[in-house]
Amino acid sequence: MKPQQSSSPGTIDVQAFIDNQRFSPYQWMLLIVCFLVVAADGFDTAAIGYVAPSLTTEWGVSKLVLGNVLSASLVGLALGALVAGPCADRFGRKPVLIVSVAAFGLFSLATASAISAAELSCWRFLTGMGLGAAIPNATTLLAEYAPARRRAFLVNSMFCGFTLGAAGGGFLAAVIIPAFGWRSVFIVGGIVPLVLAIIALALPESIRFMVLRDWPAQKIKTVLRLLAGSAEVHASRFTLPDDQADKLRSPLGLILSPEYRMGTFMLWTTYFMGVLVFYLVTSWMPTLVREAGATLAEASLIAALFPLGGTLGAMACGWLMDRINPHCVIGFAYFFTAVFTLAMGHATSGAYLVLLTPIAGLFMGAGLVSMPALAASFYPTQGRACGVGWMLGMGRFGGVLGAVSGGTLLQFGLGMSSILSILAVPSLLAAIAVAAKGRAGAAKPSEQATVASEA
Repeated sequence: MKPQQSSSPGTIDVQAFIDNQRFSPYQWMLLIVCFLVVAADGFDTAAIGYVAPSLTTEWGVSKLVLGNVLSASLVGLALGALVAGPCADRFGRKPVLIVSVAAFGLFSLATASAISAAELSCWRFLTGMGLGAAIPNATTLLAEYAPARRRAFLVNSMFCGFTLGAAGGGFLAAVIIPAFGWRSVFIVGGIVPLVLAIIALALPESIRFMVLRDWPAQKIKTVLRLLAGSAEVHASRFTLPDDQADKLRSPLGLILSPEYRMGTFMLWTTYFMGVLVFYLVTSWMPTLVREAGATLAEASLIAALFPLGGTLGAMACGWLMDRINPHCVIGFAYFFTAVFTLAMGHATSGAYLVLLTPIAGLFMGAGLVSMPALAASFYPTQGRACGVGWMLGMGRFGGVLGAVSGGTLLQFGLGMSSILSILAVPSLLAAIAVAAKGRAGAAKPSEQATVASEA
């Protein structure tokens, strides 16, 4: 299909160009690499929860201390995301992504050598820093190469790597921990990111970032030729659909400016509440099920059903977001998360728990995984990585609260039924906040909303 050009001869709007092309093998490569980076995030997130029962047995740590270990990487994730977003908007998405993925792999390998809870917490914090820096850049890089009409679906497809990585971590942990010990989980979790960092060298820089920063026209043409599969791109000037006045603001100043502020705070609130629920369940579900009488392998497998159910939900949610109001789609997902989490807490048998866990995970995954796509469509190029990164960073503090509060609630003697029932509250708050975001952002035209209205 012929690329759409502006009225000025020799000028190409790069987003219109991408929108008018077939999804190329070059974009497929980008999607697969970003998918695997996010899968490593999911694996690492779930890994510490799956090794928690082994740590309790080997080191004799209390649940309160274990909660601090679980939260260490989440603090690192938050700080990494907060720092990396503005850095990526200044220096580029690709270099920050490569460095952060490599750091994540190296520190994960170091985690396997820990001999105390304090040392383990330190390595987990540093691992989280690397990982927290990688995810916003993978999200932004893919979003800026995705056709607007399919952006939510593609970004959600990438984030399915998170739920599959988390679920795969449970299945793998059930096999390798009894055979090789808990340290083997972190060895696997370190080797894969190092390989991905090498592969990521072949990725392109964001085409929108190159245009925004006035890179040489020949470099931009090279990428466009790869996207179009053509020998030549006839243009000497490249433009973006974003408001060019945004170039004059700092990324953080942009996302906190009056026209974006309310939407920004609602994105933070929604993601904070969703991550709180997800991390409490994935971090403590193996322990909760284990204390209910299941074996270690059974506990890992049942806990793995929660993130596994989110894969289908995320794909369906992304497809719907490209067609109808994305805020309604995500709001309903969080509402039904509350319903089925409450039902999990009142499950009368193990069979009901096995049935309800993937259903609750389906709606949880649909809501949580869709948030980066919503944020990426809300912000312009100048502040996109910062906006996505700060939403992810603020949300990770919800994960810290979830990890710590899980141990605290167990210390107070609350069981699985009570803890899961309590989690219905933050799920409902997330639904309310994303609805408020929809109202706040209604007057601000985003690319995704424009495409949805045209459809």
